[in-house]
Amino acid sequence: MARWEFKLPDIGEGVTEGEIVAWLCRPGDVLTEDAPMVEVMTDKATVTITSPRSGLVVETQGAVGAIVAVHSVLVVFELDGPSLVASAASGRAGPNPSAADEGPAATAVGDIRESLPGMGRPALAAAPAAGPAPRAVPSYFNERPLATPATRKLARDRGVNLSEVPPTGPQGRVTKSDVEAFAGSAPAPESVIETARPAALATTPPAAAAPAPAPGQAPAAREPVKIASLSDGSAILEERVPFAGMRRKISARMAQSKHTAAHFTFVEECDAGALRALRERMKAQAASAGVKLSFLPFFVKAVVAALKKHPILNSALDESTNELVYRKVYNIGIAASTDAGLIVPVVKNADRKSLLEIARDIERLAGDAKAGKSKGEDLSGSTFTITSLGAQGGLFATPIINFPEVGILGIHQMKEKPVVRDGQIVIGHVMLLSLSFDHRIVDGHVGAAFAYEIIGYLEDPDRLFLEMT
Repeated sequence: MARWEFKLPDIGEGVTEGEIVAWLCRPGDVLTEDAPMVEVMTDKATVTITSPRSGLVVETQGAVGAIVAVHSVLVVFELDGPSLVASAASGRAGPNPSAADEGPAATAVGDIRESLPGMGRPALAAAPAAGPAPRAVPSYFNERPLATPATRKLARDRGVNLSEVPPTGPQGRVTKSDVEAFAGSAPAPESVIETARPAALATTPPAAAAPAPAPGQAPAAREPVKIASLSDGSAILEERVPFAGMRRKISARMAQSKHTAAHFTFVEECDAGALRALRERMKAQAASAGVKLSFLPFFVKAVVAALKKHPILNSALDESTNELVYRKVYNIGIAASTDAGLIVPVVKNADRKSLLEIARDIERLAGDAKAGKSKGEDLSGSTFTITSLGAQGGLFATPIINFPEVGILGIHQMKEKPVVRDGQIVIGHVMLLSLSFDHRIVDGHVGAAFAYEIIGYLEDPDRLFLEMT
């Protein structure tokens, strides 16, 4: 009987560890070569690791949410022997046996998941004592359901949470018919709002946390825990789910930035009338080239031009060597919101690209992010970041720096406001820009000068063409 240990491979430049997001196999499964085994999240993306050879899964190491180092053992295989023969004879296959109407269950490498393990259910609900009975907690729950992309899309279209759908497919796979049956029988989900605990409550001690599921096993359904009773007899309920996957990665990065960089924020108005008129003139020509021209390419070009005049804003502090590293490339990150969380695709070498080329890059990167197909190389290497809230831009914000960068530009909603031009009050298109800087590296007057440099290019965008290299 030969056993073989599969170790977490080196899955990207500079990646030394990964977080287990979901197990796609369990002990006793017979996997064929290239069958999906486990989803692992790194600093770059979430990747699906497939089996490099066929064999019987004897052991999986590491629970969901565990951090594993590169070259650590993940899966132990039996490559021959009676156990493998018995499992194959009994028809127990791995997690992706073929099915005529379902297709492969594996997700694409670099998948940005729309719903990550432990993040798909409400955290707190209030249950009234009188009136109609609240919707019952589902009797079935699996935080890492196995389903094909087509089934997942159907579930999204029907408003169904796959985690609550009892599977009938091979090896516990949720099928399209399972989703249809569940959608036809389950009540519509109710809105759930967080309820603060009142000061005067007759509280009961919280129940002990349930033990973590064994690797490769689905967790048991969790019932709400009664933590307090009100005078009218109603109760406050809570449910605990793993804080894992993309959301935990975002949390770690935001905390690192906030606790390391000394943030300060500078906010100023920008009269975008000339920029708006220029874009309107260029839209038709861009459309004829198959490009949808937004305002973002102009902001990218303005930022690059300002970075060239203030190179310290294109630097990073190497704290291990106490060196300030001036980057000689201009890779502009564009923060993008996905269902899984905030990611930052990167427009590489923006100083060497035309407005049309930058627009194409932004459209491609945004499409990949929305579809969950972002590649690791598209999510790394940024030297400065732009974040835009679009129509929900608000008045201003204090954006958090994409560490270890030293600055970030926040773009807010463009609004019609009275402005003074040539001594006359006219209606202008005004937007606020919020820039945050690392005060350890960037002095206040330098940050302000950088901000006004960007504003100057946006208010007189013809300068971008005059100075473009």
